[in-house]
Amino acid sequence: MNIIKNYAEKKLTLSIEGRIDALTSESLKEEINSELNNLDSLILDFTNVDYISSAGLRVLIATQKKMKPHNIPFIIKNVNNAVSEIFRMSGFNNILKIE
Repeated sequence: MNIIKNYAEKKLTLSIEGRIDALTSESLKEEINSELNNLDSLILDFTNVDYISSAGLRVLIATQKKMKPHNIPFIIKNVNNAVSEIFRMSGFNNILKIE
């Protein structure tokens, strides 16, 4: 997995490439947590994400729980059909903001 950071003011976009699984989800979590005090909006660009496991889903839910009390927008964009199906089957499409 590779993560590319892009700030526009305090709006952070993380473009993720590869798989978000048990081996890589901790890196994603650390990257997000290291930036939480520097942003007022977080977008995860999933254009190049091929797969997300339950470990990756846990990172997304934990991120949302941290951001929601502070009213910081958290959006997941450009989800392909395979990952979209994982979100749908897990019910996360009803929990997360996916565009």
